[in-house]
Amino acid sequence: MTAEETASALVAEARGLATDAVAALTAADTVAELTAARPDLLGKGAPLTGLRRRVGSLAPEDRPAAGRALSEALAEVAARYEARLDELRAAERRRQLEAERLDLTELPERPPVGRLHVISQTQRRLEDVFCAMGYTVAEGPEIETEWHNFGALNFPPGHPARDMYDTLYVDHGPPGSTLLRTHTSPVQVRVMQRQSPPLYVVAPGRCYRQDTADATHMPVFHQIEGLVVDEGITLGDLAGTIETFTTAYFGPGFTSRLRPSYFPFTEPSAEFDVQRPDGTWLELGGSGMVHPSVLEVCGVDPERWSGFAFGFGIDRLAMLRYSIDDLRDLWTNDSRFLEQF
Repeated sequence: MTAEETASALVAEARGLATDAVAALTAADTVAELTAARPDLLGKGAPLTGLRRRVGSLAPEDRPAAGRALSEALAEVAARYEARLDELRAAERRRQLEAERLDLTELPERPPVGRLHVISQTQRRLEDVFCAMGYTVAEGPEIETEWHNFGALNFPPGHPARDMYDTLYVDHGPPGSTLLRTHTSPVQVRVMQRQSPPLYVVAPGRCYRQDTADATHMPVFHQIEGLVVDEGITLGDLAGTIETFTTAYFGPGFTSRLRPSYFPFTEPSAEFDVQRPDGTWLELGGSGMVHPSVLEVCGVDPERWSGFAFGFGIDRLAMLRYSIDDLRDLWTNDSRFLEQF
């Protein structure tokens, strides 16, 4: 074999190894595969790198050309390696960005927020209706004296009407002197004691009785009562007020009526019913003209002033408005139920 043939063979072998190395680079699909292949293609033990040791065996005049060809082959492989490395890194970056991509045009979900309980919603709606009719809202203590809850309202000791209420008494003061209020009527007493007529007030709040919990009764319930004291107030004013409230709260398809009844603190007394659009009647609450004895004991002159009072359950109104069948559902704190209102 001549020196020229040996140099040509070396250059040809270098070009062949470079071609194989470029093919191996192209076959690598990930950065990890490419970097793992680098020592076999460009490392000290790589076949292409090993050809450098054979350049010295060539004729002196052939060495520069052979060395230059070998260097060009190594440079091409190194350049293709860097290009392939950049290409694979870019591809992996694109896949990562696609996996982590956020659709900024998508509407974000609203964070969960609390809301008013259905009873609170009903109470506020009732307050709004009566305030629009010219009433003010009055409040009073839930722990009351026996006098404010019964005595001032024409319930003398031992009166049989007291049997209508299963009262929860509080261990405070003389026995039987302090209790959890059974209605919000004591608020009316306190208003008449501290304010002079004319009076137009509603008193919403929580009340307590020893009821067994069932679909329509709870030992804790909510009530709203109204009181009007002015000159020349008649039973016709009471009927007109109930009718105005019925239309304002339930809508134009509803109407109301009064039926004779009895309450110690009103005379005459009446139950009031609401007629649904389908013609059926629903008992809603009690009402009547304020008893002269109640006015007098509260410091109001019954010869000059007269008035009416009415009251009904807020819980019952909520059940009616939202078609709730069981009163106990209002107390379960089940978010699946409460989120409907």
